[in-house]
Amino acid sequence: MLDFKFIKENREKIVENARIRNVKVDIAKVVELIDRRMQLIAEVDELRRLQNENARKIKECKTQAERQPLIQTGAELKQQEKEKSAALDSLLVQLNEEASKIPNMTHPDSPHGATEEENKPIRQFGEPIHFDFTPKDHVQLGHDLDLIDFESGAKVAGRAFYYLKNEAVLLELGLIRYALDILLQEGFKPFITPDLAKPEVLAGIGFNPRGEETQVYSVENANLCLVGTAEITLGGLYANTLLDEVDLPLKLAGISHCFRTEAGAHGKVSKGLYRVHQFTKVEMFAYTLPEQSDQMHEQLVSIEEKIFKGLEIPFRVVDICTGDLGGPAYRKYDLEAWMPGREVENKWGEVTSTSNCTDYQSRRLEIRYRSRDGKKKEYVHMLNGTAVAISRALIALLECHQQKDGSVKIPKNLVPYLGFEVIKKRI
Repeated sequence: MLDFKFIKENREKIVENARIRNVKVDIAKVVELIDRRMQLIAEVDELRRLQNENARKIKECKTQAERQPLIQTGAELKQQEKEKSAALDSLLVQLNEEASKIPNMTHPDSPHGATEEENKPIRQFGEPIHFDFTPKDHVQLGHDLDLIDFESGAKVAGRAFYYLKNEAVLLELGLIRYALDILLQEGFKPFITPDLAKPEVLAGIGFNPRGEETQVYSVENANLCLVGTAEITLGGLYANTLLDEVDLPLKLAGISHCFRTEAGAHGKVSKGLYRVHQFTKVEMFAYTLPEQSDQMHEQLVSIEEKIFKGLEIPFRVVDICTGDLGGPAYRKYDLEAWMPGREVENKWGEVTSTSNCTDYQSRRLEIRYRSRDGKKKEYVHMLNGTAVAISRALIALLECHQQKDGSVKIPKNLVPYLGFEVIKKRI
């Protein structure tokens, strides 16, 4: 969330920022709650001052008769403080809830637009592939090569679940290790994270853990949710922690399963592996000093580009417009890979995202750093980026590298991880 002082001093900027992001905010209500909070804090502090003064007077009394009325006064002051503190705690919950509806501020260079159609491509690697035969989509390739079983997935777990089989299993493991090796070379520390997290951690990252609009699964009879991304678990790793400036930036790589309800995500564009309820992902995450985050953001997108260049898949980098930004993101880039099997004119499909969330998440999660001289404590900036989401990477890989005879050629950088150069139809 945004700093309360910043909210009070920049009401017009926040209203305008919400407008270009297509978000409705009740800034007057938030400011009113901020003012009430400050008033309650002052009242609690005054009651504590009076208690200390009363305690001093009790010590100065020489007789029990002198002390007795002061003891009574002390008890009354203590009760008043307890009631005011309870009111303050209740108000803070309400304030945090309302303030969290205000999105992060937006990078001045982010393109203005209302929908994803107004996202701005800024560079491209490779050209769209045009085959001298009728290409298949990944669903057909997965069936013909005995790689993906959607029917059994639906029978066992429901729509948008699937089984990976045979070489597809090795492709998933190979893609994980391929991406992880690149991240290790870039100085990332590897993690395998929990697949579950507490609702307060999800809320701190910016996910809605409950309610009709949530995109995550909640575990019945447990205060836990299945994570939609390792951004949640890597972001929660240092919750309520004071880091040291000398240790920043911290670069983490997390392997996790990801679970998403994908409510309402139907249609031709979302078929097959494009929108599924479970997939594996390698996630990048960084904690930086405020002045480091813009540069780190560019580094994360450059790593994503390196990964997909190595897979020999055409892609373009897209600067996400204001109306398509999630609440925590200050700026966001997507990589869209060429997916020739998409049954729409626009055959570019998102395969990675990277966002600079500045201090929006760290304020919720109370993650600060201590300066080298120890004189100041400030909130860190937090960034996330997809190294590889296996399900969508498989779409682009199978569709772009398919051959006329129905086989799929493996990119040379993946061959060492798989031990084979081509996937052929079984006879």
